[in-house]
Amino acid sequence: MDFNATLFGQSIAMIVFVWFCMKFVWPVLMGMIEERQTQIADGLAAAEKGARSLELADVEKARVLGAARGQAREIIDQANTRAHGIVDEARTSADQERERILAAAQAEVGQEVNRAREELRGQVAAIAMAGAEKIISREINVTTHQALLDKLAAEI
Repeated sequence: MDFNATLFGQSIAMIVFVWFCMKFVWPVLMGMIEERQTQIADGLAAAEKGARSLELADVEKARVLGAARGQAREIIDQANTRAHGIVDEARTSADQERERILAAAQAEVGQEVNRAREELRGQVAAIAMAGAEKIISREINVTTHQALLDKLAAEI
C-alpha cells in the first residue's frame, strides 16, 4: 500500500463526509439551534414582560390597597359620627323623658299636697267644731254653719 494513495483516499472520504454533513446534517442542526435561540429569546422577552407586569401589578395593588384603606377610614369615620349622633339622640331623649317623669312626679306631689291640705282642713274643721262645742256648751249644727266652716277651712 502506498502512503499517497491512502492519504488521497482518506482525503476524498473526508471531503465526501464534510460535503454530506454540510448538505444534510448542518442545515438541520442550524435550524434546531435557531429554533432554540428563538425559544430562548421568546422566553426572555416573556420573563421581562412578566416582570414588568408584576411591577405594574404591585403598583396597582398599592393603589387599590390605599383606596380600600381610605374607604375603610371613611366608613369608620361615618360610623363614629353616626354613633355619636345616636348617643346624642339617646341623651336628648333621656333628658326629655326625665323632664316628663319629673313633671309628672311634681304634678302628683302637688295633687297629694292638695289632698292632704283638704283632709287637714276637714280635720281642723272637726277639731274646731269640737272645741267650739265645748266652749259654747251647746251643739253646733253643721249644715247651718257650713259656710262659716268653709271660710274657716279656706283661711287655714
